[in-house]
Amino acid sequence: MVKKITDKDTKRNIARNILEALNQWFEIEESREQYIAESADLTFLAAEEDGAYVGFLCLKKTGNATVELAVMGVLKEYHRRGIGRALFDEAVKTAKAEGYSFMQVKTVRMGVYEDYDITNMFYISCGFKEFEVINAVWGDENPCQIYVMSL
Repeated sequence: MVKKITDKDTKRNIARNILEALNQWFEIEESREQYIAESADLTFLAAEEDGAYVGFLCLKKTGNATVELAVMGVLKEYHRRGIGRALFDEAVKTAKAEGYSFMQVKTVRMGVYEDYDITNMFYISCGFKEFEVINAVWGDENPCQIYVMSL
């Protein structure tokens, strides 16, 4: 079940528990801590199974018409069970209800890391289209692929 979380401490706790468990994607402590801190002020959706939070997604306003899927994580043991898709579908509904016309997401360009290739394929399967690659965001070793979609 996906629900919107509004309490800032609850948001930070969920984000911390999940991101720390996903250290192969969120291995840089400084970046992980920034995601956790920022999550308190973002639109926050969480997936709950058997009384525990197993995934979350945050939306961040980036323009009058555009929202960014700023961070998303699903515990590894819950991958491939439709939880990421349920979070994403609820994010689209939420973004539309809040009046946004476009959604964007950033990840590492396809072909650089196998784990991120899976992430890229997930976003493509959700309907995102390649927009641009910008190396300056995370450096040449982690080229930033930006995907966009019309809502």
